[in-house]
Amino acid sequence: MAYDLYYWPAIPGRGEYVRLVLEAAEMPYRDVARLPESEGGGSGAMMAFVAGRHGHRTPFAPPFLVDGDLLISQTAEICAFLGERHGLAPEDEADRLFARSIALTTADFVNEAHDAHHPIGVEDYYEDQRSEAKRRATGFRDRRMPKYLGWYERLIAANPTGSGHLVGDRLTYADLGLFQTLAGLAYAFPTRMAGIGGDYPKTVALAARVASRPAVAAYLTSERRIAFNEDGIFRHYPELDGA
Repeated sequence: MAYDLYYWPAIPGRGEYVRLVLEAAEMPYRDVARLPESEGGGSGAMMAFVAGRHGHRTPFAPPFLVDGDLLISQTAEICAFLGERHGLAPEDEADRLFARSIALTTADFVNEAHDAHHPIGVEDYYEDQRSEAKRRATGFRDRRMPKYLGWYERLIAANPTGSGHLVGDRLTYADLGLFQTLAGLAYAFPTRMAGIGGDYPKTVALAARVASRPAVAAYLTSERRIAFNEDGIFRHYPELDGA
């Protein structure tokens, strides 16, 4: 049976990290909120699931993945679950654990990207915190982005397999997460990414290889791929970008 993925229907957001793993693994899944209501989908189905009571294992917020009786939440946790089940995780135990660490660190990076445009309040409009966002984005562009990207670059260079991946000798969900994050940064901060991309050649090359994998490439050009927009985590406000 197909997995059921519950996430908001109009933004890539954190759900996109899960979709990429499912697509790369070529596993069937239902993106529930994007299904017609006649098939049990739609925003109503998503909201009903979020509002539902799931006993002592009620998760906090989407994305949610349902596999039979299993309900899994948190992006990094879902990606690790899928990757380890479907051949997108290292076989060595130490590497498997480190892949989880990478995914969790990427989640931190994504949160900082979000806070660049919403530094004061998540529920407040961007226009109500524009000056604070400009200051926060400057620090994110100048200090935090190089710190994270430099870490990925060092991991690839230090990988003893010489595979060009973050960990292990083959594609993992950690690589897919890095790809999505770079794509989001290129959307939100195109000028800044154009200016510093050359400083991280191994990282950029890995993202390009991920995008060229047949299953991923087919997904990226399909209607299933949701375009970045100003309602998601990565948002393009020109005044927050910089060289």
